[in-house]
Amino acid sequence: MEIQEERKPKNLLTKTIIYFKKNGAKKGFKKIHNKFFRLETVSYEKFQKGALPSAHELDRQRKDYAQWKKEQCPRFSIVVPMYNTPTEYLDALIQSIQAQTYGEWQLCLADGSSQAHERFAGAVAGETMVQGQICYQWLGANLGIAGNTNAALAMAEGDYVVLADHDDLLTPDALYHFAAVIRDNAEADVIYSDEDKTDKKGKKCYDPHFKPDFNEDLLRSMNYICHLLAVRRSLTEEIGGFSADYDGAQDYDFIFRATEKARQVVHIPRILYHWRCHSASTAENPESKRYAFEAGLRAIQSHYERLGIRAKVTHGAKPGMYVTHYERPYDPLVSVIIPTKDHHQDLDRTIRSVMACTSYQNLEWIIVENNSTEAETFAYYEALQKEFSNVRVVTWEKGFNYAAINNFGATFAKGEYLWLLNNDLEMITNDCVEGLLNPCMRQEIGIVGARLYYGDNTVQHAGVIVGLGGVAGHAFVGQPRYDCGYMAKDWCTQRLSAVTAACLMIRRSVFEEVGGFSEDLAVAFNDVDLCLKVRRAGYEVLYNAQVESYHYESKTRGLEDTPEKVARFNGEMDRFKEKWEQELRAGDPYYNVNLTLARNDFTLRNPYEIEYEQRVK
Repeated sequence: MEIQEERKPKNLLTKTIIYFKKNGAKKGFKKIHNKFFRLETVSYEKFQKGALPSAHELDRQRKDYAQWKKEQCPRFSIVVPMYNTPTEYLDALIQSIQAQTYGEWQLCLADGSSQAHERFAGAVAGETMVQGQICYQWLGANLGIAGNTNAALAMAEGDYVVLADHDDLLTPDALYHFAAVIRDNAEADVIYSDEDKTDKKGKKCYDPHFKPDFNEDLLRSMNYICHLLAVRRSLTEEIGGFSADYDGAQDYDFIFRATEKARQVVHIPRILYHWRCHSASTAENPESKRYAFEAGLRAIQSHYERLGIRAKVTHGAKPGMYVTHYERPYDPLVSVIIPTKDHHQDLDRTIRSVMACTSYQNLEWIIVENNSTEAETFAYYEALQKEFSNVRVVTWEKGFNYAAINNFGATFAKGEYLWLLNNDLEMITNDCVEGLLNPCMRQEIGIVGARLYYGDNTVQHAGVIVGLGGVAGHAFVGQPRYDCGYMAKDWCTQRLSAVTAACLMIRRSVFEEVGGFSEDLAVAFNDVDLCLKVRRAGYEVLYNAQVESYHYESKTRGLEDTPEKVARFNGEMDRFKEKWEQELRAGDPYYNVNLTLARNDFTLRNPYEIEYEQRVK
């Protein structure tokens, strides 16, 4: 029997039909949508072609800097501790600094090697040799990372100290962007940029780290700031430089002490630093410096002690990640508010899962009944209230309005804290109440949210990104539960712009201060709106990745699958966008402009997304 070679269809329509039959309508339409808007994911290599400064842009920066007034030109002292530095690496670092488009810099090299570096072999031991803008000192002995860095700091004469490792690289526009920030902001005491990694040859760049704006709670979970970092020299002197007690994490400790006293911490969302990776590098092999992670834990604990915060720090899921367990001064009454309609078995699972996952006793339960029709539901209410004296059922007789129902439930609450829960949750973390309540009792925190999963162990909620999809969306939706997400963000407790109200704790005084939920947002975006109102009032929203629950989403309310629901959703979306237009235009400070708003996976921004975002708006 003759075997015929399979023919590939050439007609576009035929290809489309075959794809739909093979993958289904949902994937088919998604592919067409992404292709039409050209929203396919891009590699970092492709991204760099549009993001790196051109020769024309670098020339423009040099001309621009030349026109600045002298008082607008801060001098940077780049301090570099050296130890057995390969000559090719040091040469590459020096060349990257000499190539800067901004010229007000000083390079301070402190060498703790057993012999003076061959590049500076003419230097006299213990003395400083000046070669133009480069200062080198052979220390005669290794003083440790902190000691070597402090020796480099002692040579610094600039307005700002810039920290760099002896084998890494600066981009040619790095100091220009730092200087531009300082020129426009006199209170910028600490400045940091995005970074990536480069191979041993310094040729290929990969693994970009696009960071959020200053996020103190994320910093307490990991040293996300790292490179490139500049600190006002007077502040560096005030805090006493680097401490040998934290060698291996001396920069982590230094960042904590600097940011504690800084007037402003400014983030530049650009890759301005290349972190060289090799087998002994912490960047490439975290296990190579396990002592550094112990030092990091001590740095965070010392940070809390200086601030008078009662907390205990433990190691996180991966090396270099940490978990904070806050202590609470007393046990306030927590009012748990659960709107519900029928589905009493789901409600019962929610309530009993909480009771099984906490030893916290000072709770009251407010079940907000909303137009149930099943006799079994009302029989369940009666039995529940007989079984538990702290359970109360109140009745909302109007139509479904999630915002109004929760506001209604809050009027019956006696607690100092309100814990909003959907009726289709199943808590799976021990001390779930404590995990939300303890950080919520911090004065600067207004809201605390949790990490939620679908029943198939994929992420349903790991915080909300404002601007995602044109309005707001959950981060990492559909990601497997045990994947840690982009730069381990899924597993890190951190400040965010918003969290879902499916599991949200808020201080009652804050809830009342902002007027509760906005009832013109009956179903969609009312929780994001509440979080933004809380942030506007001066409080922070915290995502606690250590509080976990299943969320069997929309079991009670159903899906947005009717013309009426779609029209209602679109109307609420328009109201939200109008109300928070300024915030949407500014971008989410806890995200990064270099990351996509078309998907929730923290992939790189496609060059064509500007067109897409305009279409969405």
